[in-house]
Amino acid sequence: MMKRILILLLLTALVGCSSSKGAFSSYDRSAKASYYAAKFNGKSTASGERFSNSKLTAAHRNLPFGTKIKVTNLSNGKSVVVKVNDRGPFSGGFDIDLSKKAYMQIRDKKSRGHMMVSIEVAK
Repeated sequence: MMKRILILLLLTALVGCSSSKGAFSSYDRSAKASYYAAKFNGKSTASGERFSNSKLTAAHRNLPFGTKIKVTNLSNGKSVVVKVNDRGPFSGGFDIDLSKKAYMQIRDKKSRGHMMVSIEVAK
């Protein structure tokens, strides 16, 4: 009986994972963004990739790994496309962590480590 319950739970989780990309295909939100500290360079991300501040990547709590998202700075209109390869951020009221390369491409002179952005799934 317990084995059947575990199998059903596993199948339910797999079905949820396979349809999650479709559920996020129209994702479009405003968010508070920050960037990774240098101490995370070379560490493993939640997806298993090594983090590099010189790549165009991001951490997001919900979007599936591998999702390409367009992040636009709301104060200057600059945007960058990044790949979600990590989970987070989990502190500071932030919604997305960008690699430093991505952050620097869209920041403005007033940015002090964080900015308001829009996030949408890249087409």
